[in-house]
Amino acid sequence: MILVTGGAGYIGSHCVLALLAKGFDVVIFDNLETGHIETVETLKKEGNVQFVKGDLKNLKDINSVFDDFQIDAVVHFAALSLVGESVKEPQKYYYNNVYGSLNLLNAMLEHNVKKIVFSSTAATYGEPEYIPIDEKHPQNPINPYGNSKLMVEKIMDDYSKAYDLRSVRLRYFNVAGADSKARAGEWHDPETHLIPNVLKSTFSGGKTFEMYGDDYPTKDGTCVRDYINIEDLAQAHILALEYLNNGGETNYFNLGTKNGDTVKEVFSACEKVTEKTIPVNIMPRRAGDPASLVADNSKAKEILGWNPKHTLEESIKTAYLWENRFIN
Repeated sequence: MILVTGGAGYIGSHCVLALLAKGFDVVIFDNLETGHIETVETLKKEGNVQFVKGDLKNLKDINSVFDDFQIDAVVHFAALSLVGESVKEPQKYYYNNVYGSLNLLNAMLEHNVKKIVFSSTAATYGEPEYIPIDEKHPQNPINPYGNSKLMVEKIMDDYSKAYDLRSVRLRYFNVAGADSKARAGEWHDPETHLIPNVLKSTFSGGKTFEMYGDDYPTKDGTCVRDYINIEDLAQAHILALEYLNNGGETNYFNLGTKNGDTVKEVFSACEKVTEKTIPVNIMPRRAGDPASLVADNSKAKEILGWNPKHTLEESIKTAYLWENRFIN
């Protein structure tokens, strides 16, 4: 049985769907602070899913899961992830993301569970020194969110050496799209991601989309980002789990497409998919937005055998299908 922390959230729920499709039994552990019980109910219809409401900051909560279920491995998503909020409230982020992860790792040791796949982030790299970013790129986060994830990675290195608790850390770039059957998708409040916010502009009676910065040193002046489809991302977690099950050592991988798209290109693709003209205002740059963030994904391809298959347009189509269902 696989324990999925944060399984009621956006990325966690898609990973649960992928695990169920592979025949795994799943226990979701989530405090529902940003996840949704409705998502859990949908997932339960797809296979053997147990749900435990609890908080990683409470060691008793997480220990009880290992007491009640025969856990073979963990996929760990549970975390706060808003960069801006982390700058304003760093205590909240270190307490939740670092202390919560420590409790999880200690519960694993207590119950002799030695395999974990960790949801990390490209934010651990900070300002890019070169593009595309490979795993050898220095890790110098520029915000508490990135710092909190890097701290957990370092803890996992030490736990691997001292206790043989093996981990795979997956460093995401920009995640996009929804389940192709519209069983799950992005459901954030507030919503901070580009694609759902562009799509939401088509539903709100002429709301104008705000585009931040058109004077970057890129091909059209807007930021370049690497958009990885959510279903491709979920498959990487399955491959990472199989890698650990086959005796793989502690490791880390970038998850991206190696292709960058500008904000204007994403915006145009959204207009194409929705067949709507979306009003836009060009705003000043936001502080801390690098001009370009693109992954070198060759290590994940070579070692995990991972090959992202979905295009940006396919990601937008599934996101639009989800938004339509959600709003209507």
